[in-house]
Amino acid sequence: MSPSTRTDGRDTRWAEHRQARRAELVEATMKAIRRHGARVGMDQIAAQAGTSKTVIYRHFTDRAGLYRAVVAAVDDLILRDLGSALATPGAGGDLRALVAAAVDSYLTLVERDPEVYRFVVTRPLLDTPVSDDPVEGMTSRIAEQVTAILAARLRGEGRDDRAAGTWAHSLIGLVRAAADHWVAQPDREPREVLARQVTDLAWGGLAGALRTPDTADVPEESR
Repeated sequence: MSPSTRTDGRDTRWAEHRQARRAELVEATMKAIRRHGARVGMDQIAAQAGTSKTVIYRHFTDRAGLYRAVVAAVDDLILRDLGSALATPGAGGDLRALVAAAVDSYLTLVERDPEVYRFVVTRPLLDTPVSDDPVEGMTSRIAEQVTAILAARLRGEGRDDRAAGTWAHSLIGLVRAAADHWVAQPDREPREVLARQVTDLAWGGLAGALRTPDTADVPEESR
């Protein structure tokens, strides 16, 4: 085996080790958040991880890096749950059912991990704004999945699909705003109630936007 091959092998193993260690530290951070609440501090996170803040910073550079890693983990959970919900046989050909599934999968994660969700949206570790917005990136990736579904529906009807992105991002923005408000309430109504309310509102607008224009309603000079 050549020296370069041995070096490449060591580099690969070291990269895998660092990736695994980062994942462990992110999981420890999420456990600390669940234990101490969304306002958890770095000392509490380090204690939960059984290490020092210096070691954590070595893997994430700073608190903003750790925050981004937690957002990415939550993003993965939402996308996984959303993918499962959208693949449910009962929602296959029913667009309203797909909207309901998307709404409920997002709210289910909020209900399951409210402190982690609060941590993501309130950014307690950050003293100054970050150059990018990890949460906006998270919701954008969710909206991309919904965009693909809406675009396919429009193309299947022989219609222009350029509005799909606008509708999808509007839908996810609505769900996120409702979730942010809901999770802040001390006496929250059941998730199922909120999911139905948000789905009714979202579908009311989306169904109207998706409706094929009736030529009878179009002014004669525009035909």
